[in-house]
Amino acid sequence: MKRIIIKVSLIFFLLNFLFYRPVLANSNFSTDYDVTYTVLDNATTHINFDIVLTNQTTQYYASSYNIQVGIEDLENVRASDPDGPIVPVVTKDNDGANIELTFNRKVVGINNKLNFNLSFDTKTVAKSLGKIWEVNIPGLANQDSFQSFNVHVRVPSALGKPSYIKPEIAQSSKNSLSFTKEQLGSSGIYIGFGDFQIYKFNLTYHLNNPNLFKVRTEIAIPPSTGYQDIEIEDINPKPLNVTIDKDGNWLAQYLLTPYQKIDVVVKGKAKINLSPKKETITNEKINLYLKEQPYWQTSNVDIKNLANTLKTPYAIYEYIVKNLKYDFSRVTEGKGRLGSVNVLKDPNSAVCLEFTDLFIALARAAGIPAREVDGFAYTERSKERPLSLVKDILHAWPEYYDFERESWIMVDPTWGNTTKGLDYFRELDFDHFAFVIKGENSQYPIPAGGYKLEGQEVLKDLDVSFSDGFGGTRSQLAIEENFSKSYIAGLPIQENITIKNIGKNISEPQTITVTSSFLNPNPEKFFLDPIPPFGSSALKVSFQATPILTNKVDTVTIALADETFSKNLKIYPIFLHKWILIGGGILIAILSIILPVLTFKTRNLPFFRQKG
Repeated sequence: MKRIIIKVSLIFFLLNFLFYRPVLANSNFSTDYDVTYTVLDNATTHINFDIVLTNQTTQYYASSYNIQVGIEDLENVRASDPDGPIVPVVTKDNDGANIELTFNRKVVGINNKLNFNLSFDTKTVAKSLGKIWEVNIPGLANQDSFQSFNVHVRVPSALGKPSYIKPEIAQSSKNSLSFTKEQLGSSGIYIGFGDFQIYKFNLTYHLNNPNLFKVRTEIAIPPSTGYQDIEIEDINPKPLNVTIDKDGNWLAQYLLTPYQKIDVVVKGKAKINLSPKKETITNEKINLYLKEQPYWQTSNVDIKNLANTLKTPYAIYEYIVKNLKYDFSRVTEGKGRLGSVNVLKDPNSAVCLEFTDLFIALARAAGIPAREVDGFAYTERSKERPLSLVKDILHAWPEYYDFERESWIMVDPTWGNTTKGLDYFRELDFDHFAFVIKGENSQYPIPAGGYKLEGQEVLKDLDVSFSDGFGGTRSQLAIEENFSKSYIAGLPIQENITIKNIGKNISEPQTITVTSSFLNPNPEKFFLDPIPPFGSSALKVSFQATPILTNKVDTVTIALADETFSKNLKIYPIFLHKWILIGGGILIAILSIILPVLTFKTRNLPFFRQKG
């Protein structure tokens, strides 16, 4: 019987994301893979392929195997079959490297098998990034092309338990995980190790007043949220104040003189956590996050009908991931924002804004509070985890309110789509760093990176990188008061207290207590909302009028957390006021001069007796 030599080829790509994909879908051979990824302490990954090639015919046999590896940093490439070593022929090309293996033994005869091995080292799979490690395992482009495909991941025990595994698996040991081809899927595996991530940032905002008069303006600086804690190390020039809006954004306020231009530089650090903090929202907030906004057309018939069908956040997420298509051309062309209705009509032309807008519109129409998050997202694979806002390097993703968890939950349907199904719903990652939250308004505030003036499009206004230290200092509140030293009895006392946050972190909600010896009300308590760094809050202290003859010195004490401030206030009758005393003295002096003169003149006046 004539036997035909078949050169069996298999290709897998690691361009921006790994895929295993057969070049020739040949039903004459079946392949079984057992792949082990051993991550070393230096982030190098040793990849070992144990492959079984089974001949399913009597007419064909395989003499060689060809593998395309889409990376260039291959080291220590080795191969063998049962008859000894195989010399790999590695050829670099535009896609990375091609590895050709010529077998020592031919796979001849039906059901005959050839076990062979390929291994190499790479620094592409595992990354040590700041405070965390990430491991990315390739997905399968066509599962049916493999009889079996099992993956084992070994990591250093020092990394501890994974923070997240995408997709979830039922069982795993501390430093060893195993996956089947069904679990691997087309999206692959994404594993994170670490408790939190820390970024340092240097952001530039360009402000301009083209008017003939002064104007007030504000910039949005990164805020603390349910997922992140922020330290603001410096804002230059200093703002008038930093306030918090309904969505929790930190807004730094400035007053610009006519024709003034300034560049504001904000420096700080962000600590990104995997799980959100609890946050109770009021009915007022719930209604706020269900309202229709531009780009979130909740009253549209198609949006309402689809929302009534989907109903849950997960169903909405899944629908968007499966039905929208990311349009990379829009990123470079800078086309305008479509909004939920338009992307529903044209699902093949979406970027992260449309994924976000459609999620929010459907969620709100289904009675689920939702809002938009704009910010920085770390990525090294722009095809699988793209950044779509062309103002610097920004990204957009939605969050919804989970009433059971009492938390805002961030999800990323864009990356769920572009990674071909990685789960960005149940748990996010350490890569999303929020700059602003848009819930009350779908177009405001503007995140850092969006404050460019004409001609500044090429400027890099965002500098974000990994860092180590965080939390060296806590919030520090300073008390400023404008009490006078003395007050007139019989009149109420009203003065302002200003509380300034001179620390790096946002302050906690707390109570300020004002006490005195005899002034009322006593004590007087105020609830102080959180104050962001470089921010301040003014409180009006009022005491009732004292009796008009009060002549005492009272000590007013202001207590704030562990800090106290005391000041003596003199309360006295109005007739003891210095100006009253001075005026009275002057009046007495004048009278002491005038009265004798009048008396002398009176004595010298002629008197006439009236005749009877």
